[in-house]
Amino acid sequence: MIRIRDTRHPHTASFLGGAIRTAEYYGFVPAESLKRDRLPTHAQQRGEGELAFARKDERTLLSSARICVACERPPHGILLTWRLVKAARDQAGYALELHCVGAPHAFAEALLIVVANAIADGAEMPQRVLSINSIGSFESSNRYVRDIATFLRKNIESIAPSLRPRAATDPLGTLVALYEKGHPATPRAPQATEYLTEDERKRFWDLLEYLEVFGIPYELSPRVLGSRDFWSHTLYELSFEDAESGSRVPFAYGGRYDPLASRIAGKVTPAATISIVCEVKGRSAFKAEDKPEPALYFAHLGLEARRKAFKVLETLRRANIPVHQSLMQERLGDQMDHAKRTQAAYLILMGHKEAVEGTVLVREIATNAQEAIPVEELPGYLRRRRVGVLA
Repeated sequence: MIRIRDTRHPHTASFLGGAIRTAEYYGFVPAESLKRDRLPTHAQQRGEGELAFARKDERTLLSSARICVACERPPHGILLTWRLVKAARDQAGYALELHCVGAPHAFAEALLIVVANAIADGAEMPQRVLSINSIGSFESSNRYVRDIATFLRKNIESIAPSLRPRAATDPLGTLVALYEKGHPATPRAPQATEYLTEDERKRFWDLLEYLEVFGIPYELSPRVLGSRDFWSHTLYELSFEDAESGSRVPFAYGGRYDPLASRIAGKVTPAATISIVCEVKGRSAFKAEDKPEPALYFAHLGLEARRKAFKVLETLRRANIPVHQSLMQERLGDQMDHAKRTQAAYLILMGHKEAVEGTVLVREIATNAQEAIPVEELPGYLRRRRVGVLA
């Protein structure tokens, strides 16, 4: 949980206001503002009882998953949305949940992690650690859980008597409990990434490459796990180091929840989330601010440009320069259609050549006049010409 004293904010309202502004800069919209499609009857009747092995913190995401999966999606089929909810029952605070529904590729998780990191960075939080893991598909995690069960049977005598009955019915949950208690046998436990198929391994490395290109350090951690009736593929946790105790304090967690989203929707539905938890201190009610209409639109073309897109947007965000974008769209034609609908006067374009050179093209849409600008010089260039800059 984020402690307000560890940030630059005077109270909870200030932190939440800044966090939501950052999320909305990257295209997230409030779930409550969206129309909702009607879910199948059997999906509406599903309750918490179906999540047989879900932890308490996982169950708090159930209601949000139902809402976000039911929200009407934009034409390109990928929805970015946020919700503010009460944190888990054992945490007196708020959870800002970011959801990406409809995107099956690793870019979705990368976006969620980048935005959460930007929120923490904007709050001037202390040294942070990103711990990440992958449990693969149901088939891969099934093999993994089978070997966990064998591992637990071999070490059953060293497990606390109160936890032994759970080992037979919920091996994965038992292993999570052992990690939390610091059990000495856990370093010898099976690791989920060893059970990934070639395609799942490539998908995981794609995510890690996004993080490396953007410059977010991470550690591979076998202890970041979750129940299989909720999660698949990637799971992650953000924490900061407490200056007094030297211990890590988790403040954000999440992953890909395809199994839950598909069960709710009644059809295959990819979805990912991250939940940022903060304490209540001082004022907590905040007022939504009117957002300026951007005069700029950022578009990317090609895989390399998509990897570098985060750096461009974060450079503009830190300079307080608003911009339209559609990061989740891969085809340039779809992005150009979106750019026309926004009526942006200028286009910032990054293709493969620009991504390799660390530049972007700034094009005036009315005249097609354009100029190549280094990314780090982009805010200064726009300010000097008063292009898309707030007054």
